[in-house]
Amino acid sequence: MPNTKSAIRRVRRVKKQTQVNRIRKSKFKNAIKHIEKLIAAKEIEKAKKYFPKLQSILMQVAKSGVVNKKTSARKISRISKHLK
Repeated sequence: MPNTKSAIRRVRRVKKQTQVNRIRKSKFKNAIKHIEKLIAAKEIEKAKKYFPKLQSILMQVAKSGVVNKKTSARKISRISKHLK
């Protein structure tokens, strides 16, 4: 249990930030699942249209520090290979 006033505030802040990070990570995973589903279904045109949005989502999440920048860059790179 936090004893000082600042520690109590910190616990509240961490709780809120954890929720935000969870939402961001979920957004990241859902975007990847969505494009992989499109690729698996051979809907390459729809996947190509969704790809810029996927890139945007992945880099936003990486920028916020929820996922490493290199991780999202690697995911983008590997998915782009399937779209060529």
